[in-house]
Amino acid sequence: MKITPAQPSDLPKLLAFREEASAWLRGLGSDQWSRPYPADRLLATIRAGTVFMLRDHSVTAGTITLTTVPEDGLWTAGELAEPSLFINKLTVARTHAGQDVGGRLLDWAGDRAHRAGAAWLRLDAWTTNRALQQYYLDHGFQHVRTVTEGGAVNGGPRVSGWLAQRPARPAEHHFADETPAPSPMPLAG
Repeated sequence: MKITPAQPSDLPKLLAFREEASAWLRGLGSDQWSRPYPADRLLATIRAGTVFMLRDHSVTAGTITLTTVPEDGLWTAGELAEPSLFINKLTVARTHAGQDVGGRLLDWAGDRAHRAGAAWLRLDAWTTNRALQQYYLDHGFQHVRTVTEGGAVNGGPRVSGWLAQRPARPAEHHFADETPAPSPMPLAG
């Protein structure tokens, strides 16, 4: 499998991917991702170079967004002073479920964060999805706190405020990495 930067032409696939994940989550009794994500916001993140596609030959196996820009209102000023990369919208195709593709994407993100000079790999997860929270804990993340104040980027109240982090570190993910080298993190000071 290879990981590449997403292209604007991937937008329909990414929107369909999110709908597939939303339907699967609904089947599990979760309301996660029940509100559509704004296509224009997703396209902006693709153009910013923060969305990555995992491809298994001609099939999209997964996607992850990795950014230096956290969602507003989640992290403290002290935490934001520490160089960090933030994970968003980690999604694995149902065709590749049960193969630890998500765990390997987390390892890839942690390795990329380390190569960029980040101290932390951070995320915010759905506040009511206990299984997802446990998944991240099982993959070495530590819960920081849960934030429920504020609004969601796609409207309504904040629903993704379970904050977790793990140290950025080198990792063997076993993907062919076809992404450009990460930009160095600015030094804190």
